[in-house]
Amino acid sequence: MCTSVMYQNKMGQWFLARTMDFSFELGGRPVVIPRNFHFKSDAETNGFDTKLGFTGAGRDLNGYILVDGVNEAGVGAATLYFDGLAKFADAPVADKLNLAPHEVVNWILGNVDSVADLKQKIASLNIVAVENALFKIVVPLHWIVSDKSGACVVIEQDENGMKVMDDPVKVMTNSPDFQWHLKNLNNYVQLKPTSHSSKKYGDFESDAYGLGSGALGLPGDYTSVSRFVRAAFIRENTEKAASISGSVNALSHILNSVEIPKGVKADNEGGCDYTQYRGYMSLEEGAYYMQPYEDQTITRVALTPELLNAEAPSEFPLQTEQQFHSVN
Repeated sequence: MCTSVMYQNKMGQWFLARTMDFSFELGGRPVVIPRNFHFKSDAETNGFDTKLGFTGAGRDLNGYILVDGVNEAGVGAATLYFDGLAKFADAPVADKLNLAPHEVVNWILGNVDSVADLKQKIASLNIVAVENALFKIVVPLHWIVSDKSGACVVIEQDENGMKVMDDPVKVMTNSPDFQWHLKNLNNYVQLKPTSHSSKKYGDFESDAYGLGSGALGLPGDYTSVSRFVRAAFIRENTEKAASISGSVNALSHILNSVEIPKGVKADNEGGCDYTQYRGYMSLEEGAYYMQPYEDQTITRVALTPELLNAEAPSEFPLQTEQQFHSVN
């Protein structure tokens, strides 16, 4: 079902990271979409054009679909499931750019150079309830978008229309809606990284056994509600790294707290959600890091001039050796 967080290191550089939690095998890999690319669309005959190059996790399904990534301007975006609440337009609108839900990340990364720019341009979109060819359903999605200044928003479209909301927590999971998650944090104001002080009960003084009592009550299950609280607490209190590689390492530890192993989150039809990969978007660097479930090796793809100005998209296989691999 997915969890996403932002993180800032000691140098002031921002990162967007996510787990991709799903039961259906998505088969994504690192992809680079060059500048000035034309996408076909399931919602509009003419498709749409992009200006900016970007990289992220995607797949060629008679046209590339990316579910997360970072562009050359330092904007990162990710799709997350919004089951039961997402509601999109029934039909295209003549004076707007009509997109299927699964096409929104492509448009954002290809045309938006900041969160402020997104807020200006989002009114031109009409997200239409069009089926995804892989899933054969209208995929219920919402989106987290951030930039290298640290700005972060959540985009949700429900029965009341589209909302673009600043994300002060810099965390997002799944349903319920984002504002509900923010209010729910009021139930966890007692959480802290240090231990609680002793407590008197009559003449008896109670003290905690060892360190860590400040996190008592931190939910440990795999619901989106609990993952939101857990990610917010751990992200807020994780030390700031002093390098890009240290930042990716720190993010991997943050996401470890919400990663879903195979077998522990099963449905009633025999399926099982698990964390198929973790994606790390280095916004200042313009690089994407992908870490799959079966092999913890991280594959890095950076936006080089050659890739940005290529005539066609570039795909990169995930590395399987136990080493850090870089594509420059």
